[in-house]
Amino acid sequence: MGRGAYALARVAVMVRTAALWCWWLGAIAAFAGAFVPGFTGRTIGLVAGAALFLVAAATAFLVHRRRYTELENGATRAAKTVILQDRRVTARAWLRARRWWLLLALTLAVASSLAAPAAGGMLLAGLGAGLWAKAVAIGRWERRNEALLWVRPEWASRRGPAGRDVKSYLTTGPVAGDARPGGARRRAVSAAR
Repeated sequence: MGRGAYALARVAVMVRTAALWCWWLGAIAAFAGAFVPGFTGRTIGLVAGAALFLVAAATAFLVHRRRYTELENGATRAAKTVILQDRRVTARAWLRARRWWLLLALTLAVASSLAAPAAGGMLLAGLGAGLWAKAVAIGRWERRNEALLWVRPEWASRRGPAGRDVKSYLTTGPVAGDARPGGARRRAVSAAR
């Protein structure tokens, strides 16, 4: 892994942040789209949206599942010299890198309501639900193994925490950092590893 200090970001926080933004933007787009009559009509749009929600949730959960499993099983212990990013810093960096994509997704989801009301928003919300389930699965692994999964942020910046640029995950003890297993905010912050 190299000598000297370097930063690490929580894998679960990255996935959870993506889930949160996709879910809320999708919910906003679906709510706004429900008031648009649309080409297909509200009933068909909502039924199609429900189907798209389920497909998107399953797809988001299953995409890169094997890669996540490989990285989890191959994770090694982090050195004492690493700098652990705060949960807020990781979430802010993720958002800053993808804000224009999120804005485009919201715009397309709202605009798609002209064809099928609420369907695009429900698709986006489904992606969020699938990513949330993925963060929960990562949290289960972390609890079961009593270790938290971390990744170097520069490796995950372009293609995410399971992309081809990610060489490996690193682990710390279960109380490291300011986020619980699965990426949720920890009530009492502890710096111990």
